[in-house]
Amino acid sequence: MSKIKTNVMRLLDQAGILYRTEIVDDVHDEDWSSLRTSKLLGVSADQIFKTLVLRGDFNRFLVCCIPSNQELNLKKVARASGDKKVELIHVKEIREITGYIRGGCSPIGMKKKFPTFFDETVILFDEIYINAGALDTMLLIAPNLILPFLEAKTADIID
Repeated sequence: MSKIKTNVMRLLDQAGILYRTEIVDDVHDEDWSSLRTSKLLGVSADQIFKTLVLRGDFNRFLVCCIPSNQELNLKKVARASGDKKVELIHVKEIREITGYIRGGCSPIGMKKKFPTFFDETVILFDEIYINAGALDTMLLIAPNLILPFLEAKTADIID
């Protein structure tokens, strides 16, 4: 159970969406990566989805969630989003755009609702981990619940 109730959890509770929380106690500012988180939780890095925020030329901002051990393919994201070109936002912009701090960004509960894309591999899992909106807290949630809640699309967006 989480030490705190994050806004992400409150939104899921209001929507009646089931999830579990996992606390990652050994988080350090110098190494809070999702790959390290997978080791601490004892699960495959494929099952932990990191949240990335991008700027597109057509869709001002968009969100991508990909397995923590993979790299985003910007050309594939542009194609999936209908943009000609996309780029990751600068780290300094994360809080201003999303309301979250670096390393605590969740696709749920950002300041505004942005088009959201999960890598198509998300459907391979009964449950995935995503950030709960805090550096030390992860959510374990079913893709078939989170995708419709976010109105997210799936696409091939990794290398």
